[in-house]
Amino acid sequence: MALKSTIVKVRLNVSDIDRSVYDDFSLSIARHPSETETRMMLRVAAFALHADERLEFGRGISTDDEPDLWRKDLTGAVELWIELGTPDPDRLRKACGRAQRVILYAYGERALKVWWDKHASALARFSNLAIFGLSDDACARLAALAAPGLSLQCTVSDGELWLTDGAESVALVPEVLMEVSS
Repeated sequence: MALKSTIVKVRLNVSDIDRSVYDDFSLSIARHPSETETRMMLRVAAFALHADERLEFGRGISTDDEPDLWRKDLTGAVELWIELGTPDPDRLRKACGRAQRVILYAYGERALKVWWDKHASALARFSNLAIFGLSDDACARLAALAAPGLSLQCTVSDGELWLTDGAESVALVPEVLMEVSS
C-alpha cells in the first residue's frame, strides 16, 4: 500500500518591500512521504520570495512534468517555473522551453558544488534561467520552523528573506550563481 501525502497548512503574511507586495496567504501543501522538512519549508520560502495570487504549488516531487511552484497567465502559459534542489539539466532545459522565466533554488552545499562544477557551462546558454544557492545552515534553521498549523511572517528586502514564527527567526540569503540574461 502506497503512503499518501500529508497536507500541511501554512498561514503566510508577506511584506515584500522589493516588489511592493503586502498580502496574507493561506497555503495547503501536499507533503510527499519522502519529502524532508527542509524541502517542504524551502517550497514555502520560494513561495514567499515570489508571492502572487496565481503562484501555485506543483503536484510534488513524484511528478516529472510540473515544477515545485509555478505561475501561469490567464491563457495557461507558464510565466514562472520554480525548481528546488539539483535537478538534471535536461529537466531545466525542458522548463526553459515551457516557461518565460525559470528559477532554481539549489541547496545541499557539497552536492551543489559538484553539480554546479559539472553543469554550469551547459546551463549558461539558457537566457531565461536564474540559479541561486542556499546555505546548509539557513536550510537547517528553516526546517526547524516546521510545525503543524504553521503561521509565518515574512519580510523580503534586497533579495533577502526573513521568516519568523513569532519565537524564532531565519534569514535566507540566496547566493546568485546565474542571473537571467537581459
